[in-house]
Amino acid sequence: MTSRTLRTVAVIALAASLAACGGGRNKAQLASDVAAAKLTTIGVNSYLWKASLETLSFMPLLQTDSNGGVIVTDWYVNPNQPAERMKMTVTILDADLRADAVRVAPQRQVLANGQWVDAAVQAATAQKLEDIILTKARDLRRATVAGG
Repeated sequence: MTSRTLRTVAVIALAASLAACGGGRNKAQLASDVAAAKLTTIGVNSYLWKASLETLSFMPLLQTDSNGGVIVTDWYVNPNQPAERMKMTVTILDADLRADAVRVAPQRQVLANGQWVDAAVQAATAQKLEDIILTKARDLRRATVAGG
């Protein structure tokens, strides 16, 4: 077993033993502690990772590295705007679920004279995508705590 797996097993065992003896904590607090622990075998926060994959699920994936926390999509052409395409790189920077732990780098190209040409991306695009990912990650965490 890896040290991360051993640490995860120890956290679960500790939570179970505290729950069995009361430990002065209620079930909701224990569930929150277990959910906050990085119960994952990947190198980054599992809630942010899953939320990022769900958010980008409509785009073809070019590369994913769960240990390094990088997701790169291939170019995606919206059927409603065939002269524009987007590509995303999402980087998860931390093992904790934090607002500054996810970065989105969008790229945009437009079709001009039969050639794809780099174009500006609206300033708010990356921030909106980061907010969507963070909201989904928090929802996933909340569902895990409620289910526990």
